[in-house]
Amino acid sequence: MATAQQLTTLAQELAERGHAVTVIASDRGYDDPWDRFASFETWEGITIIRIPSLAFGKAAKWRRALNFATFLINCALRLLLLPRFDVVIALTSPPLISVLGSLFVQLKGGRFCFWVMDLNPDEAVAAGWLKEGSLTERILDGFLRYSLRHTESVIVLDRFMKQRILAKGIPAERIAVVPPWDLGDEISYDEVGRKSFRERHNLSESFVVMYSGNHSPCHPLDTLLEAAQRLSARKEIAFCFVGGGSEQRKVKAFAARHNLSNITCLPYQPLDELSGSLSSADLHAVVMGDEFTGIVHPCKVYNILTIGTPILYIGPQESHVGDIAAQTQNGYAVYQARHGQAERVVGHILEAAGQKSLRRSRSASAWVSSFRKDALLPRMIELLEAKAVNRDPQTVNREPKAENRKLTTDF
Repeated sequence: MATAQQLTTLAQELAERGHAVTVIASDRGYDDPWDRFASFETWEGITIIRIPSLAFGKAAKWRRALNFATFLINCALRLLLLPRFDVVIALTSPPLISVLGSLFVQLKGGRFCFWVMDLNPDEAVAAGWLKEGSLTERILDGFLRYSLRHTESVIVLDRFMKQRILAKGIPAERIAVVPPWDLGDEISYDEVGRKSFRERHNLSESFVVMYSGNHSPCHPLDTLLEAAQRLSARKEIAFCFVGGGSEQRKVKAFAARHNLSNITCLPYQPLDELSGSLSSADLHAVVMGDEFTGIVHPCKVYNILTIGTPILYIGPQESHVGDIAAQTQNGYAVYQARHGQAERVVGHILEAAGQKSLRRSRSASAWVSSFRKDALLPRMIELLEAKAVNRDPQTVNREPKAENRKLTTDF
């Protein structure tokens, strides 16, 4: 998942710079909870502590809640045994993990940074999982606001997310906007990988429209699926859904119900094959629900920009992807449609399919460089190292050398 990829890149860079990095994570796989990992591991200089939890699956909300609850309880117990860290970073998955991060810092010292990848319970309300104003929503919102009040830095992904945090009463000077970065040198246009992927999945002669990533209610695929149904007679156009998540089974059910042979569903691809998978698309679909601006952030767009494939964006124009579309240069194609505009989506796909050599090289789209890892990761490192140097007054005279500093604990 994108959150784990961002965290991995950050942890690797911090370790390479000589910081002592500890990561706390679940011992279960994200897409397949029956995949189990070692409870303790040292990887590329990073200490990884994995926390056990129950695995009831994701089929019902109560099951997911129990999964999260057991993880949080076990994580809290494990944190009690850990020493003080100079900087603690909490992400937003699972929900409420930021509360443990803030409490840990209050108990043991250090400085707390809250890296907001998505916003809950706002996301749960927007998705219809929680009723706004209900007792549960008010309790969860109270936990979120507690975390926000007790952090020195709130790191958000775009200007819309910043506005939501501002609306919760957090001063602007404590909020830093750092968009997610692409995977850097690990992702590039791969002609050989493109050919291999397309041959392997019988797509060699097709114009491929791809949705790659998490299939979530936050990214409703109904309009794209309706477009696939309307284009089912155009045998030269194929739709490829790559990834996982709770909504992928709906894609498969839709294809089966309408007997659509133009839809292919595939699991998440290994990182060493991701360039080939992404490069195999002729048009990449990026989707975001109308209610989720400033709540979630479609990180997949950055790797797509690096590959250089044209983008079909389905979602609200007032969003970060809308901002990116407004900045397009050198003929880079970003097609836009709203949810429910299936006919417009069909028109965009047919237009893209009729174009030749739409893929732009990285050099032809130099404006993409502002979204690159080598531009954004240093900003994040600078922010965290500033927190590590500006330490508590009682420890300032006992400052360890930078190469020995315990900079982060990541959740």
